[in-house]
Amino acid sequence: MGKVIAIANQKGGVGKTTTAINLAASLAALEHPTLLIDTDPQSNSSSGIGFDIKTITGSIYEVLVGGVSVDEVKLKTEMPYLDLIPAHINLVGAEIEMIDRAGREKILKQAIEAVRDQYDFIIIDCPPSLGLLTINSLTASDSVLIPVQCEYFALEGLSQLLNTIKIVRQHLNTGLEIEGVLLTMYDNRTRLSNQVAHEVKLYFEDKVFESVIARNVRLAEAPSFGKPVLLYDAISTGSQNYLSLAKEIIKKNRKRFKNSPLFVTEPE
Repeated sequence: MGKVIAIANQKGGVGKTTTAINLAASLAALEHPTLLIDTDPQSNSSSGIGFDIKTITGSIYEVLVGGVSVDEVKLKTEMPYLDLIPAHINLVGAEIEMIDRAGREKILKQAIEAVRDQYDFIIIDCPPSLGLLTINSLTASDSVLIPVQCEYFALEGLSQLLNTIKIVRQHLNTGLEIEGVLLTMYDNRTRLSNQVAHEVKLYFEDKVFESVIARNVRLAEAPSFGKPVLLYDAISTGSQNYLSLAKEIIKKNRKRFKNSPLFVTEPE
């Protein structure tokens, strides 16, 4: 049964969608069947992986509001092991439409359960807010990955996210864990990046991933071509950073895949 990881941070511009796209693509490149779910009304994960959102006829909106099954709206990407459930601008009004539904916080969880056994990993790109869409994503997930940019005010607002995670644990999803904190937009030439990295590690301790996402031109360019950075420039720093992150997550979760040949030589 696949592991569901939400990528969340209500602060914009931290590399959340970039991480969702490229982590999912990297897991798929390592031959782990992966589903990327875009729950952000901006639909950047959908367009960033190669789909024209104007031509999409089925999306996560229909799943959440219309009761359509995940299998009916999921799309094959150009990567063999990667599928997508796209988002649509209609999601802007989804929270209002869901507000009177019984069990509204668990709609996404129930929808995902039907396809969990088809994937090793399910990655959810959350919107940059802590509304009902993000609550649904956290309720449906086994863990949450938190991207933190190596810039001023990096830790600003994180206490609110951590409090939301705590509330979800208490009332909706007792098993929700923090998969890890990911440092993004890192530049080892600057004192600021190193200082922020130090502060984040002091705050989150062993929850910080060893893999770090460096500032990289190719990584920034790839979405405009509708490609994960691995397909845009496989030897770029961005590609190598996200492959490293994917391998770190796979290793951390190796007990889930103990029968996979990828883990034959991995120590327990």
